Amino acid sequence: NPTTAIKFKIDSPQFVILDVFNVNGEKIVTLVNKYLQPGSYNFNFDGTNLASGIYFYRLNAGKLFIKKMNLVK
Repeated sequence: NPTTAIKFKIDSPQFVILDVFNVNGEKIVTLVNKYLQPGSYNFNFDGTNLASGIYFYRLNAGKLFIKKMNLVK
């Protein structure tokens, strides 16, 4: 299944950016680029048109988080 949900929670209103990158550091897609209110969020990443491999998502929501994802088709 080439789709996954990226879940996160923010405690205060803030501008949030959620980007997905390939292993070469090239940005694949921006999933979020807006001001969000406090709460839990769930954004879907669809890698149907991408090759299998390692990808990273970077969440900037007051703090910077980078996580690795494996896309297996």
